[in-house]
Amino acid sequence: MRLHRNLVSAVVHALDLIYNENEYADKVVQRTLKLDKRWGSRDRKFVAETIYDMVRWKRLYNEIAGTKGHYTRENIWKNFAVWATLKGIDLPDWKHFEGTPTRRIKGKFDELQGIRKFRESIPDWMDETGFEELGDKWDKELKELNKQARVILRTNTLKTTKKELKAALEAERIDTEFIPGYPDALVLTERKNVFLTKAFKNGLFEVQDASSQLVAPFLDVQPGQKVVDTCAGAGGKTLHLASLMKNKGQIIAMDIHGHKLAELKKRAKRDGAHNIENRTIENSKVIKRLKGKADRVLIDAPCSGIGVLKRNPDSKWKLDKEFLDRIRKTQAEILNQYSSMVKKGGKLVYATCSILPSENEKQVESFLSAHKDFTLIKDKKVSPSTSGFDGFYMALLQKES
Repeated sequence: MRLHRNLVSAVVHALDLIYNENEYADKVVQRTLKLDKRWGSRDRKFVAETIYDMVRWKRLYNEIAGTKGHYTRENIWKNFAVWATLKGIDLPDWKHFEGTPTRRIKGKFDELQGIRKFRESIPDWMDETGFEELGDKWDKELKELNKQARVILRTNTLKTTKKELKAALEAERIDTEFIPGYPDALVLTERKNVFLTKAFKNGLFEVQDASSQLVAPFLDVQPGQKVVDTCAGAGGKTLHLASLMKNKGQIIAMDIHGHKLAELKKRAKRDGAHNIENRTIENSKVIKRLKGKADRVLIDAPCSGIGVLKRNPDSKWKLDKEFLDRIRKTQAEILNQYSSMVKKGGKLVYATCSILPSENEKQVESFLSAHKDFTLIKDKKVSPSTSGFDGFYMALLQKES
């Protein structure tokens, strides 16, 4: 591979924004890809994948480069030199790469393979917490979470079938494959921008990881029911619920962030989902008005997101131990408060995109010990290392009738 100065400079500038301005990697990548209209698909792929790769392996590259966590422009170039050397790419004769110790870089890389926090490029607290909660499984999960996430689509069955969607995408030169055990899912064989397709603009699919696609069916919804999605966000699971309910009944999508629900409104219109009503949670009255009225309640709780590090690698560097402690308290409060909306005989799903038991089964155990009118029907842990997809947890609870 031959490095091009304008592409590498764009990568370095993007990393400066992510490392020093604390901007989100996905937003920075989106903006960076718009910098030069002359870039072809190969150029765009290099820019996007290199940014994500360097963010993912930030701690490892920093340790090898000896830049001590100081991300000046000069040091970001040094980190890039480490990335290129380890990828087997010949460094061009640019001043940024003068004196790059390529042999020492390879030797230091080999030396650090025996230390997990460097080998897997994670903060100390995360490594300690993960091992404490998962033991030897932590190594396997980390290895998988450091791989690039695949692009998974969920067929919008309100408008099409999985086979018809596959054919429609092939007509637009996007090849996909079915995933055994996931009735509505298609995986792209090669990363492409699916949001530019007619199939997307016509609402035939949503981008949603395979593990996330397990949550809505877990709630056991039926057409005609009253369903509350309490932490709906931009509505990926809300829209899945609408398709499972065949647009019959009522879905109340709630969130504390009104702008996210505004995005859901746009998506619902595109998808032809007509049974969704948005409600911003501005105070506790919104919850109290629905006390004991919902057939089904979904709590897709805020969490550490450790199960989705492969698609959000920069969150490794934004999270800290204090946040994890706070989010556990928030999860317990939400479960306690939002469960009041379940009617007698109704069902509740508590779900997270974390793989830590303290955010998952231990939260459910604590809730059940304080709420004797609920029982656990079943739960499911989705392991990144065994599934190849995001890490998720979901528990189905029922309120006694």
